[in-house]
Amino acid sequence: MDPATADGPAVGAVRVDGPAVGAVGGGAAAAEEQAAPRAAAVPVSLSPSRAGDFMQCPLLYRFRVIDRLPEKPSEAATRGTLVHAVLERLFDAPAAERTAPRAKALIPGQWDRLRESRPELVELFADDADGARLADWLAQAERLVERWFTLEDPTRLEPAERELFVEAELDSGLRLRGIIDRVDVAPTGEVRIVDYKTGKAPRPEYAEGALFQMKFYALVVWRLKKIVPRRLQLVYLGSGEVLTYDPVMADLERVERKLLALWEAIRLATETGDWRPRPTKLCGWCDHRAHCPEFGGTPPPYPLPLGRSDARAQGRMGPD
Repeated sequence: MDPATADGPAVGAVRVDGPAVGAVGGGAAAAEEQAAPRAAAVPVSLSPSRAGDFMQCPLLYRFRVIDRLPEKPSEAATRGTLVHAVLERLFDAPAAERTAPRAKALIPGQWDRLRESRPELVELFADDADGARLADWLAQAERLVERWFTLEDPTRLEPAERELFVEAELDSGLRLRGIIDRVDVAPTGEVRIVDYKTGKAPRPEYAEGALFQMKFYALVVWRLKKIVPRRLQLVYLGSGEVLTYDPVMADLERVERKLLALWEAIRLATETGDWRPRPTKLCGWCDHRAHCPEFGGTPPPYPLPLGRSDARAQGRMGPD
C-alpha cells in the first residue's frame, strides 16, 4: 500500500529508528527552536531551522546559535506548538475515538502542560486582564485542530513514530538533526514523512523552499536506514491544503551537497567572525533588531576566538 494515501488503509506501526534515532516528547520541537541565554558555543550540528536561519540571514544564525540571545515567545509560534502537541497526543486514543471533539478537548490540558514546561509563556497574556485575548487564541487553536480532520482521517492512521528525533552523521563529519512530526510506514515498508504547519500553504513558486525541511528529514532517514521515503507531506492547517512530494535519491544527493556548502560557509563565518546581515521583509519580525547594524544596532562582542576553529567540533569538511 502506498503510504501517501491519507485516507487509505491504516499504515503499519513499524519503527524506523535505529541506534541513532529515538522518539521524544511533544515539547522537544519547541525546545529545538528556543534560544536561551547560555554560554556561546561553536556550532556542532545543523537542523532544518538553523539551516533556514543562515540562508535567510547569517547574522540571525549567529545571534541564535553562537550568541544564543534570548527571544520572546510569540502567540503564533506558541499556538503552533500547542496544536502539534494535541495532534501528537490524539494518537494515544484508540482509532475509533480519534474525533474532532476529543482533539479539541485536549487543548486546555496541553496548554497547561506547555505553560508548566515553559514558564516564560506566562508573559504572552500577562496584560489580558479579562481573558478575552486568551480565549480567542485558544479558539483559533481549536479551529486549526478541527481543520485537520478535513485533510486527514486519524481513525485510518497508525503512525510508526510521532515527534521523532533523528540524527545522522554524514561522511564529511557534518551532523544533521531534527524532529519529524509524524512517520507513517506501510506494511510494504514504504515510508511517509508528515509535517504539520499551522500557517498557510506557500504559493507554487515558493513550494521548493517549503519542501527543503522535508528533504532534509528525508536525507537523514536515508542516511540512517538506507531507505528513500516514498512521500513527503506538508499539512497546512491555516489554509486547509496538503503539499506532497515524492523524492528520489538524486533529490537527496542534491540536498546533501547544498548542506555541505552551507556548512562550509558557516565554518568560515565562525572562524572569521564575519556574519553579514541580509535584510528582507522578514526583518520586521526579528527579535534582534536592537543588535543589528541594518537598524542602527551593534552586535554583542564576538564571543569566539578568531582564526582557525576546531574543525572536528564543526564537522570535518575534508580528509584528515
